[in-house]
Amino acid sequence: MSKTILITGASKGFGRTWTEAFLAKGYNVAATARNVDTLNDLKEKYGNAILPLKLDVNNREESLEVVQKVKNHFGTIDVLINNAGYALTGAVEEASEKEAREQFETNFFGTLWLTQAVLPIMRVQKSGHIIQVSSILGLATLPATMGLYSASKFAIEGLSETLASEVKQFGINVTLLEPNGYASNIWHTGISSENIPAYDEIKKALAERENIFGKVEATAPIVVKLVENENPPLRLLLGKVALPFVKQSYEQRLESWEKWNAVSVEAHG
Repeated sequence: MSKTILITGASKGFGRTWTEAFLAKGYNVAATARNVDTLNDLKEKYGNAILPLKLDVNNREESLEVVQKVKNHFGTIDVLINNAGYALTGAVEEASEKEAREQFETNFFGTLWLTQAVLPIMRVQKSGHIIQVSSILGLATLPATMGLYSASKFAIEGLSETLASEVKQFGINVTLLEPNGYASNIWHTGISSENIPAYDEIKKALAERENIFGKVEATAPIVVKLVENENPPLRLLLGKVALPFVKQSYEQRLESWEKWNAVSVEAHG
């Protein structure tokens, strides 16, 4: 049975690759982008199976309108993939108020608005799958350059874990996709306007570390499998670097918590 998938940020990177994969499988896809002209070739190839829609996820009203357009056009929304986002790079101290707010407006609030918009439809259907594109940097952090991006993804993790427990009763599944680094243009989409020389050394050390980036196209069959799974996981790491990176971080956390547990218990009163 064909599914109807609404995916944001479909013009490039993960979004574009997954959109093409879903269309090739015969699914209906509502693909959103700030510039829908980037989807013209897919419209020519797949015709009515794709519905390109202009969307700025920062705009809550526009998000609500787009969801209704998809429902009116296809009659249902089976899967929402909140993929739109970008990475602000720079030390925490270097981020301006405007840059920090914009990072959260797109990555966190954009995800929230689309999620809220599809939930009434999925509740009535008594089915649905919401896939939130998070990151391993929503589970553990890197020193210098990615603090605001990590913070936005940590926020998505907390939101989505809670959401999953709220909507399971309605037959709605939630999955957090947590990719490690992939060779996409997300790493060049935002740089803090201020550069503080005091952080140059740690930035240099980070840049010189070995970076093992995955291939974006390799994720397409995996995400198709995820959409087709009747019992999808709450969390799914993407890439071979992801699990070792996250395990190391959580082992360090557990060690610290256990070391200080006597103090923690004393604080209980």
